[in-house]
Amino acid sequence: MAKIPVGILGATGMVGQQYISLLNDHPWFEVRYAAASPRSAGKKYKDAVAGRWHLTKTYTYEVGLITVEDANDVSNAAAAFKNGGCSFVFSALEMGKEETRALEEQYAAAGIPVISNASAHRWTPDVPVLIAEVNPDHTDIIPMQKKARGWDRGFIAVKPNCSIQSYMKPLHALAQAGYTAQRIIVSTMQAVSGAGYPGVPSLDMIDNIVPFIGGEEEKSEKEPLKIFGSIENGIFKNAEFPKISAHCNRVPVTDGHTACVSLEFAGKKPSSMDEIKKIWADYKGLPQEADFPTAPKQPIIYRDEDNRPQPRKDRDADKAMAVVIGRLRPCNVFDIRFTSLSHNTVRGAAGGGILNAELLKYKGYLN
Repeated sequence: MAKIPVGILGATGMVGQQYISLLNDHPWFEVRYAAASPRSAGKKYKDAVAGRWHLTKTYTYEVGLITVEDANDVSNAAAAFKNGGCSFVFSALEMGKEETRALEEQYAAAGIPVISNASAHRWTPDVPVLIAEVNPDHTDIIPMQKKARGWDRGFIAVKPNCSIQSYMKPLHALAQAGYTAQRIIVSTMQAVSGAGYPGVPSLDMIDNIVPFIGGEEEKSEKEPLKIFGSIENGIFKNAEFPKISAHCNRVPVTDGHTACVSLEFAGKKPSSMDEIKKIWADYKGLPQEADFPTAPKQPIIYRDEDNRPQPRKDRDADKAMAVVIGRLRPCNVFDIRFTSLSHNTVRGAAGGGILNAELLKYKGYLN
C-alpha cells in the first residue's frame, strides 16, 4: 500500500517534533511537508531544529532534508497537494487562538484536511472533538461541515485537551455498560511538558506545585460535554452530564498527566469493584478489524498495586497510548474513586492526533 503524504504545521515546535518522531516508519502515512514560523522557513528541517530537538527518538534522514515552508503561506501547501506531496496536514500550530482558527480554515478552504492539536476550533459548533475510541461517530458531521462552508475536500477535526484523556475512556467504558456518570470531581497533576518548551521556569517547578494552569479547568469541565454530545441539525449539542468540578495543578514531572477522580453515577450502579475492572479490561472502543497502527492493544490497563499508576513507570504503556488506572475503591461522598494516568504529549497530543487521522482514513475521509 502506497503511503499517504502528510504535512506538519508547527513542525519545529515540541508537539510538531512529536508528530515527526511518531510518524517515523508509520505504515499508512509519510511526512513529506513541513511548515513552521517565518524564522524557520527556507531552512532544511535538520537545520531548523538544530540545537532544539527535544526528544530521544530522532527524525529520519529524509525528513531532515525537507525544506521548511512558512506555515502562514497556505499556497505552498496547496501547491504540494496538487503535486502529490501533501494530502492532509496535522496542525501543531503555536500562535494565538484567533490566528490559528483563521489559518486552519484557510488550509481547509484550499482543499487540505486539517487534523488539529490546537484548541482554536474545539468550540466551533460543526467541528468534531475526537477521542477515536470514545466518539468515532462524530466524524459523521464532516460532510455537513464541508457543505455548510462550501469546502470541497478540506475539513477540520480536532483532538481535546490533554488533561481529560486519562479519564474519558474509563467514563466511556462505564457508559457503554449502562453506568452513566452524573457528577465528577477531578484533581489533575499535570506534567511540565504540557506547557511546551521552554515551558514553566525551573525555579517555579523545582520543589514546588503550581495550583493553576490558565484555562485548563474550564476546558476540563466543558470539553467532555461536547465529546459525549450528539449531532443535531449540522452542529453539536452538548450532553448535560457529567457535571465536572476540576482542579488542575502543574507538578514537577516530565511527562504524564495523572487524575484523581471521584464519580457519582446517575441511576444504575455497578454491582462491585470487580465488575468495573472487568468493564475496563474488556473495553476496546475501535473496530478491531481496522487494526489501527497507533491504537493501543489494551486501551485501559488496570494495575492492582496500591501505589500505581505512576508517571515514570506507567506513562509509556502500550505505545504510550493506553490509559493506566489504579486505586479503584468506594468513595465516601460519591460512588467510586480511582487514579488514572495518560502520556500527555503522545496520547494527549501527537499520538492522539495520528490515531484520529487513522480513524478518518478508515472512515473514507482521507486518501
